[in-house]
Amino acid sequence: MNAYQRKITIALLIATFLSAIEGTIVSTATPAIVEKLGGIDLISWVFALYLLTSAVTTPIFGKLADLFGRKKVFIVGTSLFLVGSLLCGISQNMGQLIVFRAIQGIGAGAVIPITFTIIGDIFTFEQRAKVQGLFSSVWGIAGLFGPLVGGFLVDYVSWHWIFFINLPFGLISMWIIGKHLEENIEKQERKIDYGGAITFTIGTTALLYLLLSGGSSFPWNSMITYILLVVSIILLVVFVRIQMKHPEPIIPVKLFHYREILVSNLVAFLASTILIGLTTYIPLWIQSVLHKGATASGFILLPMSIGWPLAATFGSRFLIKVGPKPVSLIGICFVTLGSFALTFITPSSPIWMMLGITFVMGLGFGLSITTFTIVVQSAVGWNLRGVATSSNTFVRTFGQTLGVAVLGTFLNQHLGGSTDSASEVASHSLANGIHNIFLIMAGIAVISLVVTFWVPKKKKEEEQAI
Repeated sequence: MNAYQRKITIALLIATFLSAIEGTIVSTATPAIVEKLGGIDLISWVFALYLLTSAVTTPIFGKLADLFGRKKVFIVGTSLFLVGSLLCGISQNMGQLIVFRAIQGIGAGAVIPITFTIIGDIFTFEQRAKVQGLFSSVWGIAGLFGPLVGGFLVDYVSWHWIFFINLPFGLISMWIIGKHLEENIEKQERKIDYGGAITFTIGTTALLYLLLSGGSSFPWNSMITYILLVVSIILLVVFVRIQMKHPEPIIPVKLFHYREILVSNLVAFLASTILIGLTTYIPLWIQSVLHKGATASGFILLPMSIGWPLAATFGSRFLIKVGPKPVSLIGICFVTLGSFALTFITPSSPIWMMLGITFVMGLGFGLSITTFTIVVQSAVGWNLRGVATSSNTFVRTFGQTLGVAVLGTFLNQHLGGSTDSASEVASHSLANGIHNIFLIMAGIAVISLVVTFWVPKKKKEEEQAI
């Protein structure tokens, strides 16, 4: 790695770390934020809008980078992320925080895809494998430190700083890229799927709002319910039609003609709903049911961040020897086992039990998510590999988005649509609500396990691809 590559890599590592740590640090701090700002019924939206805007803008920013260059799009995306972070940090109520998280998510949609695009630009094929390993380790480090940093800032500084901390690091990354990245932009005529992005965004937002607010903000049997349902169905149907006809769709329908991609993306989607449930409601359980600090909830999630990279490292080695099906099945079995164990958790359960559960689930996610990514990439040739990988990232993000909405709906219904802060909601009622969420997660885990049996066995061409 020469001096030029080193400078750009440092900038990209910083940007990747900010994106990777965002989920765990905010999950840990959310109960404390709700206690200060109120609106526990809106807690799901803090995650849902961030994930939604990030999912939708990811493929759009990727295509804009081909038109206008990586440097400009990276700087614009990172700037939006930092502006959103600043606004989140000065939010005065939950409504403001949710809107500003959406802005932050738009920027996040540029950071990861442009980062990997730049890596492909400045490194040779041989160098890329080593560099990708370096960036994968950043996600593991972020998973380890995110919960602890989030808990420390909430308990000993202020929840505002979980957002303000992004600013100096993001500015450094932008400055290095702006000053040192060299690129020759070749103008190409590319058609961006604006119609798909618009219909998907509006249709999905209508569906999410219906799931999150139905039965609390308005009755299920009401005109607004029917309007939202009709709008979401029509626009999502139009979205699918656009994907079938557009020359460069957000999600090419032909990808799902591959059984490997279809099954892997479906299980990744289901596993992501379990993951968001785990990272959202374990901190809420620790802080609002057990009345422990944010640092304690970060400590409980720590084993998952250890198990994930460990399993991913060993799983990728066994994948070549035994094929994707056994490895992914073992991974989803761990996830299912951990999900069922969560249903036996009570306020009197020992801490070591929760530590063991999160570690086992971390092992499961590390084995399965890594395997599904490789399977998707290996199912197609070079000309479709980028968009296939993007589809896997997209469905995982959308799985988290929809998961946090559905699980949040069940919690809101159980709490009777209360808008009181977490400290004012009876621990016993909240404990029952979160227990029901754990039951739903266990059910989803069983479905994902059944679907995983459809993962194809290793073929000769897959061995070569892997």
